[in-house]
Amino acid sequence: MNERPQDEAAPPDAAAPPGRSPAPARVPEPRARAGGWRRFRQILLAIDSWIDSAIFSSGSRLRGAIESYAAFTERFNLQGPARWGASLASELTTWGTVGAVLMLALALPAFHETSADWLKRAELSVVFQDRYGNVIGERGIRHNDTVPLDEFPDHLIKAVLATEDRRFYEHFGIDIAGTLRAVVSNARAGGVVQGGSSLTQQLAKNLFLSNERTLERKIKEAFLALWLEFHLTKNQILKLYLDRAYMGGGTFGVDAAAQYYFGKSVRDVSLAEAAMLAGLFKAPSKYAPHVNLPAARGRASVVLDNLVDAGFMTEGQVFGARRNPATPVDRKQDDVPEYYLDFAFNQVKAIVDTLPKTYAERSFMVRTALDPNIQKAADTAIRDSIRQFGKDYGATQSAMVVLEPNGALRAMVGGTDYGESQFNRATDALRQPGSSFKPYVYTAALMTGKYTPDTMVVDGPICIGNWCPQNYGRSYAGRIPLITALTRSLNTVAVKLAEAIGRGRIVDLAHAMGVKSELKITRALPLGAAEVTVLDQATGYAVFANDGMSVDPHAVVEMRTPAGEPVWSFDRDGPKPHRVIPHDIIAEIVPMLNSVVENGTGRRAMLPGVKVAGKTGTTNAYRDAWFVGFTGNYVGAIWFGNDDYTSTKKMTGGSLPAMTWQKVMAFAHQGIDLKPPPSLEGLPVPKLDGAVAEATPLAIEGVKRPITLSPRTAERLLHIESAMQEAARTPLPGGPQPTASVDPAALEAGAGPPAPAPAY
Repeated sequence: MNERPQDEAAPPDAAAPPGRSPAPARVPEPRARAGGWRRFRQILLAIDSWIDSAIFSSGSRLRGAIESYAAFTERFNLQGPARWGASLASELTTWGTVGAVLMLALALPAFHETSADWLKRAELSVVFQDRYGNVIGERGIRHNDTVPLDEFPDHLIKAVLATEDRRFYEHFGIDIAGTLRAVVSNARAGGVVQGGSSLTQQLAKNLFLSNERTLERKIKEAFLALWLEFHLTKNQILKLYLDRAYMGGGTFGVDAAAQYYFGKSVRDVSLAEAAMLAGLFKAPSKYAPHVNLPAARGRASVVLDNLVDAGFMTEGQVFGARRNPATPVDRKQDDVPEYYLDFAFNQVKAIVDTLPKTYAERSFMVRTALDPNIQKAADTAIRDSIRQFGKDYGATQSAMVVLEPNGALRAMVGGTDYGESQFNRATDALRQPGSSFKPYVYTAALMTGKYTPDTMVVDGPICIGNWCPQNYGRSYAGRIPLITALTRSLNTVAVKLAEAIGRGRIVDLAHAMGVKSELKITRALPLGAAEVTVLDQATGYAVFANDGMSVDPHAVVEMRTPAGEPVWSFDRDGPKPHRVIPHDIIAEIVPMLNSVVENGTGRRAMLPGVKVAGKTGTTNAYRDAWFVGFTGNYVGAIWFGNDDYTSTKKMTGGSLPAMTWQKVMAFAHQGIDLKPPPSLEGLPVPKLDGAVAEATPLAIEGVKRPITLSPRTAERLLHIESAMQEAARTPLPGGPQPTASVDPAALEAGAGPPAPAPAY
């Protein structure tokens, strides 16, 4: 018989005893798990099948749609030239859109300048006085609408349009035809011979932008030109252009230029004068008649040609102007301290930015610290040195700064000829100071407390990596005192000191003493390999002359409104001095610097009757030569070299720089109470040797002896001035109210303000 497997379940009724319900069936556990897995697999297969079906059906529908679209577009399929034209148009549209978005993104920052009151906003205007109250020059723009456009001579307007923008009344702000013509002309000439900017674009640049030649600026200029055309009429744009353009000689606008160059209103200029004025817009510094009259007349002749070429005038109408060119008023620029005024104007702008926002005054009378006699002496001495010795030494440029120990800027020479170059080499040219940087190294070492002037050091070979500095004479002195090492300007000792105290300590001290330039920390830092300005060096050495107190070099002494109301003064609002170097360290470093002058490399800087301290400086390949020195009265820094960094003919700081410094300072110290530098009081002044005595002039040709009031007299005059101003503002009992010390209307008409305190 067949036996049932033991693991098979018996029928329920077979196992149940009589009278009882059958027991429930018992399913083995493995069989239940197997059934659940089969159902899960079936679900997964169903999902997979649905996904496959959906993807397939979607792909089929997409393929059908694409085929339908392709069949539809086939109706528009172009062949031959038409196809190439459509492709080109498509590409141009795409890239044009990208370019427009990019240009708009670049132009957006410029639109922030177009504030709601931009047209009414007054520009900063400053009249400068020297320390004695004499007017020495002007800077800035005085917004002048006194001459309406219809009162400008017709020949002047035609000369401007013929030269600057002949299609001004026809284009929309950008002269596309003129731009393309300029591109072609410049390409043929291989350089820039013709400008493509419209008059509106030039006005946009003058009002809102800088003179930098970048693509970003040109894009902003184009957008702002469109903005101006949308907001102003053509005549308003032309009037603003004629009023705001810089015309050279510190003048803005054709009316101011006519007054400056020809001594008359713009209403009265002749055709020849109008042509000369119209020629200034392109390059006012180059074609200014007081700087280069032949160039100005040549440019005026080009303007007359433009008038004829544009059809605005005939050759017969301009013939008289050709035969009789304009002759400007004789204005000698030797007495105008242009570099000084540029620096002072920048300081005024910085001060104005700190005034309350509610302060609306934009016109000021500014008394400076300028001493016109010292300024003239510095200008003359540098010009004479370059003319007499420049060729022999291979030097073409120089710069000088003269300060009082409290930071008052008495003179600044930024170059040999402001007419040729307005770049201020005293404030903006970064040059290596050479050994004139070493006083910072020695002072930092003395401040550690580990060194004194008598500390013995070893002048011997030293190498840092593969760099092995040597002394000027390629010899070594062995064991010597620290003061002797500085007097002889030994390189190896300075490097050893820097390694011992850390170069970072030297940089921190130099910055604390007023050196604003960034100083890169390199192995050659203690030898003056970093770059500084002449003003940096003068400021740093002024701390020595000021007994270790900080110094803020300042040209601006006092600012007032045209009505005489005080606005700002250095004594009240300027930074207050604080101690940078302890007095006991000053008592050590100043005699060391005095030894440099009397016993070392700076002997040509010695002055009759006064102690001098300072340091020479000469850089690698003789590119730069310096002398920086001070007395108890003045601090002076002078540099000689070349703008293109070419080497001089072995010029050292102890040669032409020291001699020129001595010439200026010998003059500056005449007629004043002579003061020795700090810590040198009571020490004997050595007699000058023959060479130095010969180089010491009793006077500089064309320069008057300086007139300097004593501090007590200056203080009393300041007190009298303040009392008189206060009295002018005090109501009189039972009488009329006092008026301002200066009538603003009279000032506009040319009347001068009352002279402020005569000395500072």
